[in-house]
Amino acid sequence: MWMAAMLAGCGREEQRAQSVQPVAQTPAPADGRPVMVAFGDSLTAGHGAGPGLSYADFLQKELDRKGYRYQVVNQGISGDTTSGGVTRIDAAVRLRPKLVILELGANDGLRGLPAATTRANLAEMIDAFQKAGAKVLLCGMTLPPNYGPDYIRSFEKVFGNLSREKKTALVPFFLEGVATQPELMQPDGLHPTAEGNAKIAATVMKYLEPLLK
Repeated sequence: MWMAAMLAGCGREEQRAQSVQPVAQTPAPADGRPVMVAFGDSLTAGHGAGPGLSYADFLQKELDRKGYRYQVVNQGISGDTTSGGVTRIDAAVRLRPKLVILELGANDGLRGLPAATTRANLAEMIDAFQKAGAKVLLCGMTLPPNYGPDYIRSFEKVFGNLSREKKTALVPFFLEGVATQPELMQPDGLHPTAEGNAKIAATVMKYLEPLLK
């Protein structure tokens, strides 16, 4: 019940966020390290967690700690859908990333958009990033039970099937171990706390690290 309420509320919050046309975080100046782009929605942007406390910020710290020389550039926009992601691929490609963490699609599902549309948009983004020479780590999502088993299955399959078809790495569930833990969520019940984002970064790192070796 709590998971369903959180996800449904997240959809409403993302719709409100879109109405104010949020802007992606400004990339840090190039510092000579290979670029890793975190490309996503409010879960990537770190909505509500405060400056420097997004999962991408924690991921940068973990990469630094382990001696991996990458600069993580946060390209998260609150409220974004896969269609929105398609419109800004070129800006991300211009950063010449070596790796892209692609976290989009949840808002498509929460709005009941056709899974085929989500799949086509994600495929277009993956193709563009791979053509530019970047490795892609695709992040999977799920939906609350009230969306119905047929739609949920078709939505979840998008990520696994695309990962196999496009030969990307896959995080099975981006919010693993966070979405169902109230203490890791902000008071709005919609977005991870700083601690939650740190846990997401650890999850992402588990699937990312094989791409770095």
